[in-house]
Amino acid sequence: MLAWEVRQPGPMATTPLHAVVRPRPEPGVGELLLRVRACAVCRTDLHVAEGDLPVHRPHVTPGHEIVGEVVALGPGVGEVRSEERSDEDGPSRPPGLSASGASANQHSTGVEGFREGERVGVAWLRHTCGRCVYCLRGAENLCPESRYTGWDADGGYAEYTVAPAAYVYRLPDRYSDAEVAPLLCAGIIGFRALRRADLPPGGRLGVYGFGASAHLATQVALAQGARVHVLTRAAAARELALDLGVASVAGAYDAPPEPLDAAILFAPVGDLVPVALAALDRGGTLAVAGIHLTDIPSLDYERHLFQERQLRSVTANTRADGRDFLAFAAGHRLRVTTAPYPLQAADTALADLAGDRVNGAAVLVP
Repeated sequence: MLAWEVRQPGPMATTPLHAVVRPRPEPGVGELLLRVRACAVCRTDLHVAEGDLPVHRPHVTPGHEIVGEVVALGPGVGEVRSEERSDEDGPSRPPGLSASGASANQHSTGVEGFREGERVGVAWLRHTCGRCVYCLRGAENLCPESRYTGWDADGGYAEYTVAPAAYVYRLPDRYSDAEVAPLLCAGIIGFRALRRADLPPGGRLGVYGFGASAHLATQVALAQGARVHVLTRAAAARELALDLGVASVAGAYDAPPEPLDAAILFAPVGDLVPVALAALDRGGTLAVAGIHLTDIPSLDYERHLFQERQLRSVTANTRADGRDFLAFAAGHRLRVTTAPYPLQAADTALADLAGDRVNGAAVLVP
């Protein structure tokens, strides 16, 4: 099969991504073998390729926003019978997962509920221990033993991949493969960032940077009645934001037209942290949504943090976040702006993302 691997992490100009031919993988215990139908391109993939994130798996295949078709069930994964689940079930929680988001014996081999030919989604989080204090309190995204698709294990820049059945999502039917792929990270992480920002009902939200995740989180906030102000350098992104119905657009370093109750920083630019904090009203919260951020300049306590302004990070997501967001997406027709690329052009897609030449979400389609 065709797959891409990170041969030697470095700037995209050094061609860190290489196309290779590999044997089709086999599913292990508790895993599904998937034929990749689409895989969105995430800025985290860029961080893996360029070495902003340390190497966890040499020659890893990136990609963690995977729409796949179940080809085979690994040992211990039961196939659902047609009478056990109707198509109206939608994006229900993964087998073995409690309502709190903590795994219910996730290392058990008795994972049920999949059938060959079913369309499913694979996201960033692929393993947690299920027994640490974080997992037990429903914060599995903070698990010290967490592992990730496209970083610790091969991902979706390939024709086939394997994924743990307990971390696979069912997907809403109303989206095409290319549309639903970005929901699996850009959408879920944006949703968690919005939660971390503590936006009050009808509040004023600032969005810094306007790529794949931001344009989805903005639609969630608008649906919840927020006034959204987008601050980003790209003219095409500002046009898209206005088309989605935001209250205003401006440059990334400009001041919004009114104080903000909350803000989310999607751009991986530490220089924007004090800019966004200064734009907050009293009691406002800034959530930083990226896994990687350049250095943050010195903060002035009076200007940036006093009056109970808060600065929060966003670390991955729980499966509960994923279920909740996909349920929201099933009930609200989100507009997903995509730029399709053939799988053979994965290196071009990642280079275009690095050069800010992608409006919306780049999606690889084998």
